[in-house]
Amino acid sequence: MSRRAPGRRPATKKNDTAKSGNQQLRIIAGEWRGRKLSFPAIEGLRPTPDRVRETLFNWISAYVPGAKCLDLFTGSGALGLEALSRGASQATLIDLSAVATKQLQANLQTLNASNGNVIQADVQRWLSQQSSEQNSDDPQYDLVFMDPPFRKELAAACCELLESQELLTKRAMIYVETESELTVLQVPDNWHLHREKNAGQVTYRLYMREAPDV
Repeated sequence: MSRRAPGRRPATKKNDTAKSGNQQLRIIAGEWRGRKLSFPAIEGLRPTPDRVRETLFNWISAYVPGAKCLDLFTGSGALGLEALSRGASQATLIDLSAVATKQLQANLQTLNASNGNVIQADVQRWLSQQSSEQNSDDPQYDLVFMDPPFRKELAAACCELLESQELLTKRAMIYVETESELTVLQVPDNWHLHREKNAGQVTYRLYMREAPDV
């Protein structure tokens, strides 16, 4: 998952191109600890900083082993790859950028990781087309990472789709990064704020889902 610089329009066109040269992402812990992977130097694409990733994975350390993960607006793939390194059983990484997703495919091959699935798609549209009932082969997700472009009002809409499309397990954990001025994020009523911190112009929140009463 990557953080887009506040106020900048993210690279979202299917024919987007990277600037000259690549940047590097470091896996913090787990099987691939210390491995450095390339990601394209697309304007506005930045991986979630190491210190934020470390804080997040301290929060969710007990939930990662064996988890099925969904990394939305994945960009560099920092969070999805970190989760796989730490023992997640599966990760689906989704981004609209053709350049970013192509590099993610290459990075998974470099790591010999067969449990990562990269999808080039508009995240909101992809979510709206999913259903645990209509797509019985698709898993419900235990962990979701979400880092949408700032100031596009995407976070709340995607949170609602995750719930309405029944894509989450009963006690799923959902991590969301937003611009810091978004002091209140609208989420489904059965999501409870578990942790929240600020890092510069970014606020990151971790929610725990409770299955609604039937």
